[in-house]
Amino acid sequence: MKIEYINSEGDFRLTDADDTSCLYFPMGNEDSVMASITPILHGDNKTGQNSFLMEPVSIEDLQESNSGRNVWLRINEDQFWAANGCSPLQNMWKYGPDPLMKDLVTVEAGKLWHQMIRRNDFLGLTVTIKNFVPIGQEVELMKVTISNHGDRLLKAEPVVAVPIYGRSAENIRDHRHVTSLLHRIRVAKYGVEVKPTLSFDERGHQVNEVSYGVYAKDDKGNGPVQCYPVMEEFRGEGRCLHYPKAVWDREYAASIAMREDGWAEGFEAIGALEMNTLLLNPGEERTLYISLGYHGQGIDLLNKKSEEEAFDKMLQYWKEQTGIVVETGDEKFDLWLRWVGIQPTLRRIFGCSFLPHHDYGRGGRGYRDLWQDSLALLLISKESIRHQLLSYYGGIRMDGSNATIIGKTLGEFVADRNSIVRMWMDHGVWPFITTLLYINQTGDYKILTEEQSYFKDGIIQRGTEKDGLWNGTSKVLHTNANEVYKGSILEHILVQNLTAFYDVGKHGHMRLLGADWNDALDMAAENGESVAFSAAYAGNLENLGKLLQRLSKEKKVTNLELSQELLVLIGNKECKDTESKRELLKNYCHSCTSYISGRKQSISAEELAGDLIDKAGQIKNTIRRNEWISSENESFGGWFNSYYDNHAKAVEGIRQDGIRMMLTGQVFTILSKTASDEQIPLIVKAADELLFDAKAGGYRLNTNFHEVKTDMGRMFGFAYGSKENGSVFSHMAVMYAYALYSRGFVKEGYKVIRQLYLQASDFEKSRIYPGIPEYFNQKGRGLYNYLTGSASWYMLTVLTEMFGVKGDLGDLTLEPKLVAEQFDEDGNAAIISYFAGKMLHVVYENHQKKEIGDYEVEEIYLEGHRMFWTGSVPTMKRQDIEELEGDGPHGIRVRLS
Repeated sequence: MKIEYINSEGDFRLTDADDTSCLYFPMGNEDSVMASITPILHGDNKTGQNSFLMEPVSIEDLQESNSGRNVWLRINEDQFWAANGCSPLQNMWKYGPDPLMKDLVTVEAGKLWHQMIRRNDFLGLTVTIKNFVPIGQEVELMKVTISNHGDRLLKAEPVVAVPIYGRSAENIRDHRHVTSLLHRIRVAKYGVEVKPTLSFDERGHQVNEVSYGVYAKDDKGNGPVQCYPVMEEFRGEGRCLHYPKAVWDREYAASIAMREDGWAEGFEAIGALEMNTLLLNPGEERTLYISLGYHGQGIDLLNKKSEEEAFDKMLQYWKEQTGIVVETGDEKFDLWLRWVGIQPTLRRIFGCSFLPHHDYGRGGRGYRDLWQDSLALLLISKESIRHQLLSYYGGIRMDGSNATIIGKTLGEFVADRNSIVRMWMDHGVWPFITTLLYINQTGDYKILTEEQSYFKDGIIQRGTEKDGLWNGTSKVLHTNANEVYKGSILEHILVQNLTAFYDVGKHGHMRLLGADWNDALDMAAENGESVAFSAAYAGNLENLGKLLQRLSKEKKVTNLELSQELLVLIGNKECKDTESKRELLKNYCHSCTSYISGRKQSISAEELAGDLIDKAGQIKNTIRRNEWISSENESFGGWFNSYYDNHAKAVEGIRQDGIRMMLTGQVFTILSKTASDEQIPLIVKAADELLFDAKAGGYRLNTNFHEVKTDMGRMFGFAYGSKENGSVFSHMAVMYAYALYSRGFVKEGYKVIRQLYLQASDFEKSRIYPGIPEYFNQKGRGLYNYLTGSASWYMLTVLTEMFGVKGDLGDLTLEPKLVAEQFDEDGNAAIISYFAGKMLHVVYENHQKKEIGDYEVEEIYLEGHRMFWTGSVPTMKRQDIEELEGDGPHGIRVRLS
């Protein structure tokens, strides 16, 4: 089995798709509909945690349950055939010896539509079902085409059958039966509607305002002949959805049928709609249009013209989300990357929940996810995301902690999805990384002086205490004079990074607290330290210092206004030991616990920059002195220890019971330039020897510790090779590639990035549709598909490092790091992306197929006009690009020699 791409957009085909377990595809829109679908039409559909139209599913439900979409067909009076293949006869045929009897199932899919084609040659029947979520409505559409490819007349009596769950995911285990008693079921002209009376919650029931419906018309505009809206009646006593009595027994069906304005209450519901009988001559086909909608939406789309218009509009929307397109010597890679490119948009829609693997949380993105997804959105969108970035800074508290969950509305923040007081120590790293990219891509350094408020709730002292003076309602920090306090974006960045600098443990590294990027390092809050993210913060402090120096020199930014309270964290060169740093931080946090003075003081940009760079040097030197691990005779290379556990002991090293190495510490020491150029080859050697596993998909997150380290985190309780314990975790693997590229180790970075692609695109191994999953397990299978920050970093790496198309304070630099095999047979490699609001088509010409290190940029042509630059880095002025007429794509030809 393999994925076959069928056009230049990346649409694909998979034959025998139903032979793969737990395979699912996402559908959704930014109007809140989120759905998943499998080759057997399973999955679910919802608009949020408390409004599931279809029953919520986890990954195992996809195979074990049959509560999905279906269309039953009574064929020629005596055959009962299900479009999702669930009937007893079809199951017998599927596993029987005669291939003629078996249904042949093919899936075709594109961005973001799914089409299942089920063909049975014995019956002469083909059913094609296309599903998609239109833009602008809360509805999922199904187009069902029934074809007679046999040689005799085919009589088909369709019965649509989609169970309507109609309530919160909480009610799967919490009062499932009781909440069915709230159902009010009505038969409408074109289907079945369910509107519960209440939204059930023992903490306080609410009047329900959401209605759910399944509607259908045939291609002549006819609605259902009759409906069977009560689940237990449709199934029949002692029956199940594999063998519903209302389909198999006509006399029984007539006894329970309802027509328009029929009514039932207090039962589980199903959109079971019997349609007009279809008579199909050989070669003929008929179509049904079905909608799964909220508040009665979607009925207007149940005809050929409206369905086609909605489909075309949906295609255009998702085409715009692709953003970055590459043309290399590997066409399959180019097409696969189109799917990676839409994943950040999928996470914006789904958050970190609501797909079958992602059966946790109650919706919304995490704070870290917000910033990392913005990396890709910066690169794929021609529109500015300035307003979004400014609003995101409103989730930061003055003590450097932050709200951890982001709501659907821009600027909506929640302290934590489970109301747990917990602080992830890495959260302060990501905003500046994203903002620095924004400044370089746009030249908009003035965003640093824009002001934003601070998030305020009852959590203080960096998640360790509660504020007894908090009124329980205000969500922003006020001054003593009861005015909303606002600080510059630069101030917010400093708050996050300077508080982290002082929040150190016994060994001088930043405390692990609740966890860092690795959520599963969650059992070392007292004494754990993250060397890895100490290095990351060092990179931030140094890069921010260098940015301020450059702005002072080139943009005449001389003085900066900062909160009077924050100034205590600047300078303090004598404050070097753990206790004095922690005491200083405690006093600072106390000064902004409930209120803040509101007074600001001026500091020179040069003075601030120097202090930040000095602090970065302190962190790096501590790591370099104490955390380097070198094997005997460097047979396994060398690497940096990444963590200290809750017993204040180094986690990594060469021990009698085995070698312990983690990838995270290597990524951030390389990226932050804590690791020297001489140390990087030793790190690569160690990673290749100890972490690389081609069968598993690339570089594992860690070696096998052979221990359940309850002094470190739950990850060590997971089976080795799964989740955070030694799987090939795509996010950190991609960041490893990015770090290597950024330091000039191109071939090493390319190996990482390519191995992930090879694993993901080998369907026999990964068993996933195109895209990059959260991780590959011990068997090399991809899990937690689509909703992963690795997609943003993959696209960032491809555009800015591999193709070297990146901004520099608003100007465009072109520094390709392509290896020879990435150029096509003509010696060209190209990328299409947005810059300065224009779509650019950058073509690198390497006609001699020179290897990386053997070529350099010789000439650049913009729309045929030769461009010249000064300095060592090939650069195009932003103004030259902005003056281009039209959106493009505008051609940039770069000759390499």
